[in-house]
This record gives sequence, C-alpha cells and structure tokens, in this order.
Amino acid sequence: MNMRRTLLIALLAILLGSFSPGTGAWAQSAQELRSSGDAGERWDGLMEARTPSAERAVNDINKERLEVYRERAEQQNAPVQEVGKVYFEQIIQKAPSGTWVKKPNGEWTQKP
Repeated sequence: MNMRRTLLIALLAILLGSFSPGTGAWAQSAQELRSSGDAGERWDGLMEARTPSAERAVNDINKERLEVYRERAEQQNAPVQEVGKVYFEQIIQKAPSGTWVKKPNGEWTQKP
C-alpha cells in the first residue's frame, strides 16, 4: 500500500503541469481569501471558510478542485481523498507565509 501511494504521488507530480494550484480563474479568489485570512487550506486539498462571508466563494473553489481531483483519481485508479492530499502538498508549497492551514485533528496553524 505504501508503495502504491508513493507511485501515485510520483505520477501525480508529473501530471501537475496541467493543474497548478497557483493558476486558473479561481486561484485569484483563493489567494485573496488566504491573504485576508477569511479562508484556509485543509490537509485534504480543499479550502475551508474561516468567516461566514467566505463560504460561497470557498464552496465554488472546492467544487472546481473536486472536479480536478475526481478526474485525476479516475486516471490513476486511486481514491479521490488521496489525490486531494497530494494536491494539498502542492497548494501549500505555493501558498504565502501566513496562510491558515487546518490539520487533520482540526487544529488551525499558520504557515511560517
């Protein structure tokens, strides 16, 4: 299982060229939400609203992300959740310092 996950991560890393979390129509909105602190990134590759005013935008962003994750999951014959975790690593690498990050235990921290 661990070998399969490693292979999945390697394959997805190759494919990331067509989906860069810092680009696209929704990336600007995601960046604004992260910068303001109104939303943060979760360990599963989705955003989470930290204020009620951000919920609609976060839902739209997550809808688009899930479409990409499902497509990649089908291509790789992998669980959608695992694909989201791989994308999270890419998203958080490109996110600026101060971005709120939610860990699996529910704790919020800020990226140094």
